[in-house]
Amino acid sequence: MIPWLAEHTPFPPVASARQEPNGLLAAGGSLTPERLLSAYRRGIFPWFSPGEPLLWWSPDPRMVLIPGEFKLSGSLAKVLRSSAFELRIDSAFEQVMKECAAPRGDQPGTWISDEMIAAYVELHRLGHAHSIESWQNGKLAGGLYGVAIGRMFYGESMFSRVSNASKIALHHLCQQPYDLIDCQMHTPHLASLGARLLPRDQFIASVSELTRINSTLAP
Repeated sequence: MIPWLAEHTPFPPVASARQEPNGLLAAGGSLTPERLLSAYRRGIFPWFSPGEPLLWWSPDPRMVLIPGEFKLSGSLAKVLRSSAFELRIDSAFEQVMKECAAPRGDQPGTWISDEMIAAYVELHRLGHAHSIESWQNGKLAGGLYGVAIGRMFYGESMFSRVSNASKIALHHLCQQPYDLIDCQMHTPHLASLGARLLPRDQFIASVSELTRINSTLAP
């Protein structure tokens, strides 16, 4: 059985996470700012579906994006040069989360519940969670959100209502003063943009170092 976290129970070592399902570490606890920040500083993130208990994960290997390795295709570079999107930071954080939570294709919804939205909106209010947004003609066209600690950015989710909008937002994130972007799990889409897998012990070592360095988002 996986450990069950009471209110003040510390997280178990990430090395004790299950191999199958990959990275499942613990259940229970809460989504308070203190618990969430403690998790991210240890390379742990929450991920659970409606009807499930709160689950905590630290997969091995870990999908990451080094900002300088972002793959800017010729077509995306053309979109950037066209100034088709206005880029903003933190102007519509909750709206970005709700767009990320909306149904996609044949999926009725995502794991981003009202409970998760409330928890991350509070983190945003406290200055720890941020959104990168692509706007077009005065409307939110795409974006992403995540948690920032020091020079680490922990990406949580992204969405597009207009082609390339989320890619442009991710490119803008790569221009910010972060040395490593956590992408959590492998997807072909992220790999196509330059993300790669990193052994968990290397990821945790980077987290330990980078979360101690102060950093500030650019306008």
